[in-house]
Amino acid sequence: MAEPHLSLLVLKSSQMPELVAFYQALGITFAEEKHGKGPIHFAAVMGELIFEIYPLGVDQPDPVESTRLGFRLANLELVLSQLQERGVPVKSPMRATAWGINAVVRDPDGRPVELYQR
Repeated sequence: MAEPHLSLLVLKSSQMPELVAFYQALGITFAEEKHGKGPIHFAAVMGELIFEIYPLGVDQPDPVESTRLGFRLANLELVLSQLQERGVPVKSPMRATAWGINAVVRDPDGRPVELYQR
């Protein structure tokens, strides 16, 4: 099986300007974005990785718990089946999106992990 690739990292913060400035100091270049009715956020493309910083919602008091990861996989259906056999909770079942076939599961600590296949 092909190795998975980290393709998405989303951090949420109540200190967005400071967080963006911190990562900019590391040499990361962000662009301000807004999709539909979603909030203004900052995104950087780093090779195949999309790194985004979003505002922390009022209902999300812990920025660590709101961290989101995404992995691009060679065979989403196989991996999802194996995870379900292990009892991994599926937050969103497989569906077609603009970025490919997507599903969201929860890791053992409860973090959402986005899985997709182009």
